[in-house]
Amino acid sequence: MNVTKDAILVAVIDAWAKVLQSQKALADGAIVQLSDSELQRTIAPGTNSVAVVMNHVAGNMVSRWTDWLTSDGEKPGRDRESEFRRANEPRATVLGRWDSGWSLVLGAVEALRGEDLGRLITIRGEPHSVPDAVNRQISHYGYHVGQIMLIARVIKGNDSWRWLTVAPGGSRAFDASMKQRHGDWDSGVDGKKT
Repeated sequence: MNVTKDAILVAVIDAWAKVLQSQKALADGAIVQLSDSELQRTIAPGTNSVAVVMNHVAGNMVSRWTDWLTSDGEKPGRDRESEFRRANEPRATVLGRWDSGWSLVLGAVEALRGEDLGRLITIRGEPHSVPDAVNRQISHYGYHVGQIMLIARVIKGNDSWRWLTVAPGGSRAFDASMKQRHGDWDSGVDGKKT
């Protein structure tokens, strides 16, 4: 197999974009299940609502991804603490901020070129390679997407929750559907059962 360096770089950038799109889709699938009041609800004292987590993620995205290749990822105008104090904002305001943040991230990642992967950027003055910075943010967003999904599921309860991943007890049916789409993975490369 003759794979060029450029093809590998394009594949890496494409993979980052796909992971980010998947994370947004999971969070959006949870958010849409919540009413306006549920979006603002906390599940225990001292915890954040889905709306607050969304505000924090959006604030992080604007700071990290605005002019991210040429300026520090912690912008002087960011007030991180205020991201956790916003409460009872209209749903449209929270969703607008959330969607703008994701658009900024996806646009920045999709605009990357292979040569950008060798650059250094800074976050709070700390140098990061572009791959390290992207992976750092993917990890951060994945953590918060998991929070959003858990908070929403607890609020909705199992009976009202629409599963966004394989539902409990659904593994066999899911595996069967995947085998129908992609073939039997129980066969090794040589076609013998493993």
